[in-house]
Amino acid sequence: MAQQVAGEVRSDWVRVMPAVFVLLWSTGFIGAKFGLPYAEPFTFLLLRMLAVAALLGLVALVTRAPWPRSWRLAGHIAVAGLLVHAVYLGGVFFAISQKVPAGITSLIVGIQPLLTAALSGWLLGERVSARQWGGLLLGLVGVGLVVSEKITAGTGSAFGLGAAVAALVGITLGTLYQKRHCTGMDLRTGATIQYAATAVAFAVIAPLTESMRVQWTGEFVFALTWLTLVLSVGAIFLLFALIRRGAAARVASLFYLTPPVTAVVAWAMFDERLGAVALAGMAMTVVGVALVNRSA
Repeated sequence: MAQQVAGEVRSDWVRVMPAVFVLLWSTGFIGAKFGLPYAEPFTFLLLRMLAVAALLGLVALVTRAPWPRSWRLAGHIAVAGLLVHAVYLGGVFFAISQKVPAGITSLIVGIQPLLTAALSGWLLGERVSARQWGGLLLGLVGVGLVVSEKITAGTGSAFGLGAAVAALVGITLGTLYQKRHCTGMDLRTGATIQYAATAVAFAVIAPLTESMRVQWTGEFVFALTWLTLVLSVGAIFLLFALIRRGAAARVASLFYLTPPVTAVVAWAMFDERLGAVALAGMAMTVVGVALVNRSA
């Protein structure tokens, strides 16, 4: 009887894991907004990268995870990490620090699957179908509607919106680069290398561009802890657990709900509001990305 109950609990947990992952991933944008009043963006990210690299490095050592077999592979892993973490996270945090709403930042970088689909045919030789191109166009129009409303309303700076676009380019190129050059990477050691390389990058950038002053308030400590443990470790390992259990398709489809979920949470916590045009654009973007994913 006890085994049956335990089995039912595990089955229920597997069913809700994709939704939990999307909710956790969406809070990454909220965590950035929550902590940025107390530290500048690159200083914040430097502290986060150091903490994650140390934590995952310890995990890799304790579990005796295999390290890359060549310096060449380690270099490829580091480059992918700089694109995915330094450019992507740096762009996201800088955009939010420039008063770009978390929901809008999430939406801009959320079209990454669309841009990846557009570039994969050129860079990786993958076929892009007519439906995917249609989804790409629909998604781009949707993002254009959202961004145009915010520009008209004077929300966020041009530099902030540009940083969000840079984050989109960074995670897209990083994903394609990792797919091409980092196959077979062990998650534990590979992530340690990527976070350590990103920490080195921010250790150079932060002193040159920021004062590096940190207000160690309870809110900042909470945001740093949440982003380190829940996002950089918990959400990533949850994603791989889902893939291992064969739930990758559900994760892929639910992943595209990240922008609207972020917008709802940002509305509840920070009173970030979206007008009718922005809501219509967000809906178009979600449908466009879903078309790309379904076609693939």
